[in-house]
Amino acid sequence: MDMNRRQFFRVSGAGLAASSLVALGFSPTAALAETRAFKLTRASVSRSTCPYCSVSCGMLIYKLGDTAKNVREHVIHVEGDPDNPVNRGTLCPKGAGVMDMINSPGRVIYPSVREAGSKEWKRISWDEALTRVARHMKADRDANFQAKNDAGTTVNRWPTTGFLVCSSSSNESSYLSVKVARALGMVGIDTQARV
Repeated sequence: MDMNRRQFFRVSGAGLAASSLVALGFSPTAALAETRAFKLTRASVSRSTCPYCSVSCGMLIYKLGDTAKNVREHVIHVEGDPDNPVNRGTLCPKGAGVMDMINSPGRVIYPSVREAGSKEWKRISWDEALTRVARHMKADRDANFQAKNDAGTTVNRWPTTGFLVCSSSSNESSYLSVKVARALGMVGIDTQARV
């Protein structure tokens, strides 16, 4: 090892200072031997599916907060699910960054409505939101449903409303969603995978 005089004094001084601290009882072995608490030990885990594309990668979402009434849980860690046969524990960059979307202060978590002519969004309940959607769908279907075409052939179609099926849902729920949309007469049905 090639060392000049100045480097020799620096190394010797550092060694002398370290040995003096150890002699005085400031040994780092106690601090280094202490185990650090793993950040996920108190967290509860939930299995989920990545919301971004149709690949449907499995995710493990870790959250802190007990189940007390006034305590709001918050997500502290997201990782790929190693038991999921689709991704086997891996996530793409969008899936790996899903925690930022979950914890975003701008994330919409409650239904809101902006009445005609108003500039403000008003928070409504889930029951009211579903009732409003059903009411608008019924009004549109009643106004635009076509039982027969111009040639008199029975078509039973509703051409003014479309249905967007979630591509990360299971085959069973997708099958039922399409069946309901077709039973209502919807013609425009697509999945989120092409959007």
